[in-house]
Amino acid sequence: MKASLLKYLKSSVCRLFAGGLKTVIVAALFLAAFPAAARDFVVVLDPGHGGKDFGAVGKITNEKTIVLDVAKILGSMIDSNLGDRVKTVYTRKSDVFIPLSDRAAIANKAQADLFISIHVNSVDRRNRNRSTIQGCQVYTLGLHKTAENLAVAKRENAVMELEADHSVKYAGFDPNSLESDIIFELSQNKRLDQSIEFADAVHSELSACAGRAPKGVRQAGFWVLWATSMPSVLVELDFICNPNSERYLDSDKGKKALATSIYNAFCSYLNTYGECVTGERHEPAKRVGDGGAAPLRRAPLPDATAPQVCPEEQAPAEAAPDGREVWKVQVMATGSPLPPGSAQLKGLPDVSYYKEGGMCKYTTGAYTSAKEARKALKQVRKRFPGAFIVIMRGGRRVGMEK
Repeated sequence: MKASLLKYLKSSVCRLFAGGLKTVIVAALFLAAFPAAARDFVVVLDPGHGGKDFGAVGKITNEKTIVLDVAKILGSMIDSNLGDRVKTVYTRKSDVFIPLSDRAAIANKAQADLFISIHVNSVDRRNRNRSTIQGCQVYTLGLHKTAENLAVAKRENAVMELEADHSVKYAGFDPNSLESDIIFELSQNKRLDQSIEFADAVHSELSACAGRAPKGVRQAGFWVLWATSMPSVLVELDFICNPNSERYLDSDKGKKALATSIYNAFCSYLNTYGECVTGERHEPAKRVGDGGAAPLRRAPLPDATAPQVCPEEQAPAEAAPDGREVWKVQVMATGSPLPPGSAQLKGLPDVSYYKEGGMCKYTTGAYTSAKEARKALKQVRKRFPGAFIVIMRGGRRVGMEK
């Protein structure tokens, strides 16, 4: 009875998302306050653009076509391999125009556990590097940080202008304002660590599996990430304005490799957080191409009345003798350990890795303060743009810095 009532309340609140910006904020916070009962893990796949909105346009194809094909391949892989415990929801499965507000509403109504928005990148025609720029970027919600991040967010958010009532529907949404920054913190901060972790896994897989040049895990103010009430990422697969990248994006081989990359990252995420959603233990989700993900450390399921804490978020069983925390710079994640001296590590000194979520996560350095780690991070990002700081204790990650 209690579960049925909670489900009814959640669905009722979700209907309010058509009511505008303030209602979105209230509803998102309401939904986040109630843990879901044991159920299937729900992932929402959001192929960007569609219909009258072509997105970025190349010489032989366009963004809306590429991302729909990749999303459908990805969804098919999830349904075929994980359909007994994962429910896949699409914001669109055909060439139709879906407003940004509706995309967020679909995810919230489905009570999704993860939202993946798939896009293709481009730069202004006046950019001298237009035909040579390449690589993948993965975004989570946050401040723009750089002018480049702002430009990408503006391009993806520009679809609002194709909606007749956009000035009313999105009134007050200004990712440059202090008010929006506060709302970002309220609506997404609890889930930001998980979003960044998944974004890092996708970024690493797109580089390792699909051969895309890594251009970093970043933060910016995208509407679809801001209005969703679950961990969310926006993936920019590559640059369609680069002729070589466009041919790859348009090829069957390329689309399959891109979908496989996201699928592998999803398997690692599911292995880490899935049990906390479903309340059931499963065999680890098997990745494609490396023999399958290693099982996680098993911990008893939390008591139903206790706060829901995922196994990887718990304090380590064996801490360092003095209990000190160590700050390290994480640079990449792989499905299996790299051979000594691997070129993928680009000659970084003091490299080690820890295992989490079925992945080997590589770090450099070991610092006694966040200040020291931030100084090192600036240098590491010259070689690994997506690097970030993790906080370790007893060989396990206990936190991270954005």
